[in-house]
Order: sequence, then structure tokens, then C-alpha cells
Amino acid sequence: MSTLVNKTALVTGGSRGIGAGIVRRLAQDGADVAFTYVSGKEQAENLVKEIEALGRRAVAIQADAADAVSVAASVETTVAKLGKLDILVNNAGVGIMGTLDTFALEDFDKTFDINVRAVFVAIKAALKHMTSGSRIITIGSTNATRMPFEGGSVYAASKAAIQGLTTALSRDLGPLGITINNVQPGPVNTDLNPENGEFADFLRTQLPVGRYAQVDEIAAFVSFIAGPEAGYITGASLNIDGGFKG
Repeated sequence: MSTLVNKTALVTGGSRGIGAGIVRRLAQDGADVAFTYVSGKEQAENLVKEIEALGRRAVAIQADAADAVSVAASVETTVAKLGKLDILVNNAGVGIMGTLDTFALEDFDKTFDINVRAVFVAIKAALKHMTSGSRIITIGSTNATRMPFEGGSVYAASKAAIQGLTTALSRDLGPLGITINNVQPGPVNTDLNPENGEFADFLRTQLPVGRYAQVDEIAAFVSFIAGPEAGYITGASLNIDGGFKG
């Protein structure tokens, strides 16, 4: 695949799980890729080597999504190291669960700082470098509108905020030739949410396809939205969730 040749991408939270899958797929499709990580420097460096082995340039940037200064700086570092920025994938996120009577205000603030504020900060910083044809993609969640268990209200609210931000920003960005979309996965097999176990057994009952998604499936979808054939898709919240019925 070469649909993203001569494109440069930044993926936040890109050293593991869905983020790492997206980094790999964008590189496989021809893009040079920078990605952020909070911890796990060795893991991040190994991913850089993996991308470089594909013949693409890669940059690992240590940045905490809860820190607005670090988020904005990661955009500037991407441009400084790779020369430009065509694709921004806001993948960094946090999922803190708890019922209202136990949920701490500090965790509410952390959830919105990472899941919403960091997205806004990254988009604002990226726009200074983007041109017509650029793509902005946020990894939301099908839980924005469907929550099959107790304790997910704040997480769901943060992902619903991304739906609204995406829809409204498409009005601002459309005249610039820049698309913005919200990709909403259902359950995905990662180290933080494995497809085996009691919780997974429950979630599979909510999935008509009867299984979790694999990271590569989400990454392939994101790469398509980032590519030239998706130029008429914007302001959308796009489910890739196996028909999730929660």
C-alpha cells in the first residue's frame, strides 16, 4: 500500500495497543510517523526501529496528554523532526470507571483533561501547520452513546464531548479543506482489555459478531479515513464496533 506516501502523521498515545497499531499501519501505507508516549521508553524506541525497518521515518516523543504544554510541544517537535504535519490522530485516552458516589472529582478532571482538553489542544496546535487535504482523526468510543455496565458515566460523557467537538469543528475546518472525524471502536483486544476473561465473556454477549475487534482492524479503518479516498467524510462519528448493543 502507498496511499499515504509523502504524508507525515502524529499519533498521540502511540506506543501500545490501538495507538501502536495505528502507527504501524500508517507507516505501512507510506507515512512518516511521530507518536507520543508517557512511559515505557524502551517499548517506544522498539516501535521506532520497527517503523524505520519499513523504510519510513519515525519519532517517539515523551509527552503526557494531561499536560497541555507537552501536547502542544509534541506537535512542534513533529514538525521540527519530520518537516510537516498532514495527519493528526488523537488516540491518547484514559478510562477511569466508578459509580457517582465513589467517583473522585480529581478523576473527573483527569478524564476530561486527557480525553477532551488534550484533543482540543492538539488540534489547535496542529492547525498552524496543516493545509488543504490534511486529516484530523480522534479515537472516541462507542460508549459515548451505549454503556452496558455501571460506572462508565464520566468516560461516556468525555467521549460524547468528542462527538460534539468533531461535528462542530467540521464547520470551521471544511472551508480550509481539512477533514475531522471521530472513530468509535467497540471492544478491542489489547493488553488493557483482553478478549479473554469474565469481563470479555460479558461484552461478547453485547456483540452480534460474537468477538472483540483486533487492533489491526481499527488501524486499517483509521488509515482509510486518513487517506485520499476519504475526502468527502467529515464531521462524522464512525462506529467500528461489531454492532455493539450495549
